[in-house]
Amino acid sequence: MPLRIEAIPALETNYIWALHDDRHCLIVDPGSSAEVLDFLNERKLALCALLLTHHHADHIGGVDALLESGPVPVWGPEDPRMPQVRHAVGEGDRALVPELDLAFGVLETPGHTSSHIVFHDEHHLLAGDTLFSAGCGRLFEGTPEQMQDSLDKIARLDSDLHVYCAHEYTADNCRFALAVEPDNAELAEWANEVKRLRSDDRITLPVRLGQERAVNPFLRTREPAVIDAANQREPGTGDDPAAVFGVIRRWKDGFG
Repeated sequence: MPLRIEAIPALETNYIWALHDDRHCLIVDPGSSAEVLDFLNERKLALCALLLTHHHADHIGGVDALLESGPVPVWGPEDPRMPQVRHAVGEGDRALVPELDLAFGVLETPGHTSSHIVFHDEHHLLAGDTLFSAGCGRLFEGTPEQMQDSLDKIARLDSDLHVYCAHEYTADNCRFALAVEPDNAELAEWANEVKRLRSDDRITLPVRLGQERAVNPFLRTREPAVIDAANQREPGTGDDPAAVFGVIRRWKDGFG
């Protein structure tokens, strides 16, 4: 059966991603269990694995309840705050889901948290809270240098990868991105499309990584327009990518 990927809306803005073949189902970052259990029951799917990107409650809050019905492999970073992880993985490791014939590579992407990871194969990037469309995660535990390095790792992946982010933040992110790059025509086009999608209560994800390189200011810290915007915001920033990133991340944190 062909692989299907569906978003399970949960909490206020979360998407819990479900990858399945109409028989077996992999769940990514289950911050809540009720919505996942309803999804599995309605479609008569057997849970076969969990992938976890980081320790925040809105990403792992449903894990224990999901495991009550039977043990399945739980893949995630090595972090004492995530005791449910039985298969700890880091940079260059692989997470295997034989029921769906999937093998994900792992990148360590600290910044949002100290132990954040993302999973990818030749088609999908399960980005957690490292990368959003037109945005990125707040720096709760990491530094601008770490997050810049993490985003650089992601940016080097194939342009045709589809990025599955964990939150519906795209409309607000586009508003900020346009403040950074008001003359970015591709960004303006994407912002209009996002406005149309959200007005119809439709999801804005996944997005192509190649598009994100063109519209996401946090992937564009080496672009002259983004460097100029950062230096206008904080004169003397210079053109070091991590310094530019730090300025626009602080700017986004206070953006109304």
